[in-house]
Amino acid sequence: MKGPREQIVYLPCIYRNTEVLKPDYLATVDVDPKSANYCQVIHRLPMPNLRDELHHSGWNACSSCFGDVSKTRNRLILPSLISSRIYVVDVGTNPRAPQLHKMVEPVDLFWKCNLANPHTSHCLGNGQIMISCLGDPSGNGKGGFVLLDGDTFEVVGNWEQPNEAAPFGYDFWYQPRHNVMISTEWGAPKALADGFNPTHVQEGHYGSSIHVWDWTTHSKLQTINLGEEGAIPLEVRFLHDPNATEGYVGCALQSNVFRFYKTPEGQWAAEKVINVPNKKVEGWKLPEMPGLITDILISLDDRFLYFSNWLHGDIRQYDITDRKNPRLVGQVFLGGSIVSDGPVRVLEDPENQPQPRPRIIQGRRVSGGPQMLQLSLDGRRLYVTTSLFSSWDKQFYPDLIKDGSVMMQIDVNSVSGGLTLNEKFLVDFGKEPGGPVLAHELRYPGGDCTSDIWV
Repeated sequence: MKGPREQIVYLPCIYRNTEVLKPDYLATVDVDPKSANYCQVIHRLPMPNLRDELHHSGWNACSSCFGDVSKTRNRLILPSLISSRIYVVDVGTNPRAPQLHKMVEPVDLFWKCNLANPHTSHCLGNGQIMISCLGDPSGNGKGGFVLLDGDTFEVVGNWEQPNEAAPFGYDFWYQPRHNVMISTEWGAPKALADGFNPTHVQEGHYGSSIHVWDWTTHSKLQTINLGEEGAIPLEVRFLHDPNATEGYVGCALQSNVFRFYKTPEGQWAAEKVINVPNKKVEGWKLPEMPGLITDILISLDDRFLYFSNWLHGDIRQYDITDRKNPRLVGQVFLGGSIVSDGPVRVLEDPENQPQPRPRIIQGRRVSGGPQMLQLSLDGRRLYVTTSLFSSWDKQFYPDLIKDGSVMMQIDVNSVSGGLTLNEKFLVDFGKEPGGPVLAHELRYPGGDCTSDIWV
């Protein structure tokens, strides 16, 4: 909480499914209000291939390596969700102008691990890098994990034991003091790659479970089926306290947050603690619109939980000091599908909220809805981007493809709660030199709320 203020941010920028046939790139954005380049992209590192779909990123070293003087946080790990390449970027030589260090080819994942579609990467205390995967090389669901050597970045092999991969994969978080790791599920890559089809949920192509793993033996201990209310459990977050035996997972389809916890008997369980009710609508693809919780994070002091409703268009802040009973203390609307001047009319809303006005910042209308989140170390600034996944962007927010995404900043009341848009902050990725682009996850060079695990 007392770390230095962020000065630059790294974001992957995606051209797949847009009208621009150019490689994805890593953008470096200046977020220092004292800088002459404030709110500007100061560097762009293009990848050497087309249609990778850069998505999330991680580090070669983080807080789990604390005390190991041989480890330095100087490489950003950039998995490609569609091409299955993994890029390793040198951010240590010149943090404001990263350069490509190494490229891991898809065939290494295919042949050595029988895995594909890498997503979340975390560094491990032993120096290796662990990356969750969504599927096998044929596009079927398969929730396994790839290990990279922390020095050479060569594929070492699978983390999980043989034949113990989960049916689907997505995110994961580990808690070494309790010898446990929790992983989540999205869906089969060949089902989700070109857009969302609701019938695929009924056909079993999307997940609804979280998995509990023994951190030492790499064996799967439990599968907790969250049921229909927990369909498509995405981002998972343990509390940052390394002694904690609980955390939260955001379940997209029914817009619920589940708390998972260790029982007195030593097993793990989950309970629903937050629900964002669907809104009955007309003028949309379905008669009811879910909020679609797509990203969650927990402040470093474990006091507040934040999540984005990509379709409804709001970000919510909950006080979680009572872990079983989160309390809504902040909310702000930033675009979304139910804006008052749009084609969708809300017929019934259990929360009785008026349809929000469109969000316009410095003359720029926000296309899409709030999606990826990153909180400053002191908990006072929340950064937001608006792209989810290029094919889903194209399906649900065609204007986002045309206009490009934006990066916004929310001022946070970290004492009693409250969210307010900073009208003076805007990074418009619709004005990029190569054409409008889709910016996704955010990373600080020194680590952040969603990359670092304490041991």
